Amino acid sequence: MARWQPETTQRLVVAAVDLFTEQGYDATTVAQIAERAGVTKSTFFRHFSDKRELLVAGQETLSRLLAEGIAEAPDSCSPLEAVAAGLERASGAMGPANRELGPRLKAAVAASTELQERDALKNVGLAAAMSAALVARGVPDPIAHLAAELGVLAFKRGYTRWSEAERDDGGLAPHALAALRDLRAAAASLD
Repeated sequence: MARWQPETTQRLVVAAVDLFTEQGYDATTVAQIAERAGVTKSTFFRHFSDKRELLVAGQETLSRLLAEGIAEAPDSCSPLEAVAAGLERASGAMGPANRELGPRLKAAVAASTELQERDALKNVGLAAAMSAALVARGVPDPIAHLAAELGVLAFKRGYTRWSEAERDDGGLAPHALAALRDLRAAAASLD
């Protein structure tokens, strides 16, 4: 098996999600994931510390893109407008492979308590990155935290809509931004 091939991380993630879907998370071994991806077990461990970490592949990049989009939003933006800018920036990095993986990943997470816990930690990390970027813009902490949580919800809802849509009609951004608008309207009705 080849040790260094392009897009090894992506192949490992796809192989893992396929195996999690086919036989369940608990029944899937690292050796099976590596074999399905066409790499050695040691190559797997160069990319991930364990099979749970496959779920958060790209989280650091996603957090960085969200924070950059928020930081680069015009000074006149409201906190939610800045979050929208972050969602747009991060959405631009999501391509067809991410879209195709969505439904299978969702099914794998739904079937495993361990993956659900790891997914929740991923969401906490994304919210923390957005909240920190908003605070750096001068947004008070409680408002920054609330806006960041709405941003995570919008990203998740938008990703689900995008990945389950019959066709890709403009990428993730329109779906994430529509979800943020829906959440904003829902929050306004809470009074």
